[in-house]
Amino acid sequence: MSLHVLDHPLLQHKLSLMRDKETSVKTFREVVTEMTTLMCYEATRDLALESGEVETPVGIAKTSRLAGKKLAVVPILRAGLGMVDGVLSLIPSAKVGHVGLYRDPESLEPVEYYCKLPKDIANRKVIVLDPMLATGGSASATIDLLKGYGCQQIRLMCILAAPEGVERIQTDHPDVEIYVATVDEKLNDHGYIVPGLGDAGDRIFGTK
Repeated sequence: MSLHVLDHPLLQHKLSLMRDKETSVKTFREVVTEMTTLMCYEATRDLALESGEVETPVGIAKTSRLAGKKLAVVPILRAGLGMVDGVLSLIPSAKVGHVGLYRDPESLEPVEYYCKLPKDIANRKVIVLDPMLATGGSASATIDLLKGYGCQQIRLMCILAAPEGVERIQTDHPDVEIYVATVDEKLNDHGYIVPGLGDAGDRIFGTK
């Protein structure tokens, strides 16, 4: 299955805080980071390891360490920026790329306005970050862009998803694993997830 719904009790508790319209910007931002850290733990469960040894104060211990190139994370601007620290707290050596998209008002299709990626992005496992998977248009376009740079191991991590967004990614990119804390009911006529949590970018950065 390409969709992984992470129903850990801590994630569900923190999600309830994010949904509450009375939650402050400070708390919302902190909870986004906390949720991302917990989700990253699951999304990286199958990373390759290599064996080694270290000398402890009392002997030699056999060890396992991450093998090969480490991760890259690519937040979709701007809301995805709120998830970066949650990943870096677990994997501080991960490289960070950035992709900026806006929706064309006539075609409603995503248009790239910014892209800055690590030079060796094609050799890394990439986790795309965006708190909300609504229509799936921006996420799909970002994945298309990354594949254009040669990326072959891509995962998408979102806190909240709509069925329409999940279906879009599964149709456009059946090879991409999707990690979410929950899948909500639907999208409304304005493209917002229902019941959702509002605009994640505005709530992270306090712009509304």
